[in-house]
Amino acid sequence: MAVNKEEELYSPIKRYYEKLGFTVKSEVLHCDLVAIKPDGSEAVVVEMKKTFNLALLLQGIERLRINDHVVLAIERNRKKSGAHNQRFSDITELCRMLGLGLMTVTFFKTKTPVIEMLCEPGEMPKRGIRRTRQARLLKEFRERSGDYNVGGSTGRKLVTAYREKALRGAYALQQAGILSPSQLTALTSNPQSPSMLRSNYYGWFEKVGRGQYQLTPSGAAALTEYAEVIAEWTETFALPPVPEPKAAKVAKASKTPKEPKTKSSKRTKTTKVLLTEN
Repeated sequence: MAVNKEEELYSPIKRYYEKLGFTVKSEVLHCDLVAIKPDGSEAVVVEMKKTFNLALLLQGIERLRINDHVVLAIERNRKKSGAHNQRFSDITELCRMLGLGLMTVTFFKTKTPVIEMLCEPGEMPKRGIRRTRQARLLKEFRERSGDYNVGGSTGRKLVTAYREKALRGAYALQQAGILSPSQLTALTSNPQSPSMLRSNYYGWFEKVGRGQYQLTPSGAAALTEYAEVIAEWTETFALPPVPEPKAAKVAKASKTPKEPKTKSSKRTKTTKVLLTEN
C-alpha cells in the first residue's frame, strides 16, 4: 500500500521512538521529527521522504551539522515497482559511509505499519574494499597497452586486455598460417593462448586439425578494424627463423663378425685322447 504524502510516515515513526523512551516533536527548526530522551542523553533527528533521492540525502548531511544522530526515513513499497526498492542494500551502505541512519516504513491495508531500521546513525560500513576486485582492476589496467576507449560511451565494443591478446594471437596466425597452441603461446608470450583458441570467443580462430588452428575471415577483418590497437606490438613481432635441415650422418663401416666357435674341435680332441690311451 503506497502512501500519498510523506507526512503519513510521521505517526508510525513517532510511535516507534516513543516506545524506545523518547519524547518526540515535529518540525523543530525545519527538522521533520526530533526525538530526545527525557534526561537529554540522546537526540535523534529524522528526515522523511516517500522515496530515497538526492534531496533527502543532502538534507540528511545538512542535519549532521546540528546533531550527531540523523536518520533518513522512507516508505518501503511492497510492490517493488521502483528502482530504489531493488537496491536497499546499496542505499544502506551509502548511509553508513556518510554516518547516517536509514529506516523504512511498510504500510498494509489491514495491519499496522512495520518499521525496519536498516542501519543506525554512525554505524561503520560493512563492505570495505574488495581486494579481489581491486586486484582485477589493477591487472586489467596494467595489461592494456593504451587508452583505446571513450569514457562514458555505451553501445560500443570495448578494447579490453583480453581483446588485445586475442588480436595479437590473430596477427600471429595471419603471419604464420597454421599454429599449435604452444607455438602461439611462444610467439605472443600469452599463457592464455590455448584457452583463447578453444573458447574462440570472438570467432576469429578455426581448428583445422588436432592441435592446429588458423585465422578465420572475421579474424582478418578484426585485424583491419583494430589495427591501431596492436600497431606498436606488430613492429616488434617477428617469426622465428626456419631451422636448416641437418646433414645426414655417414654410416660407420660394420665390423666383420667373428666366426662362432664350434664344439666339433673339442670332440675331435677327446677322440684323440681316447685312441692314445688304447
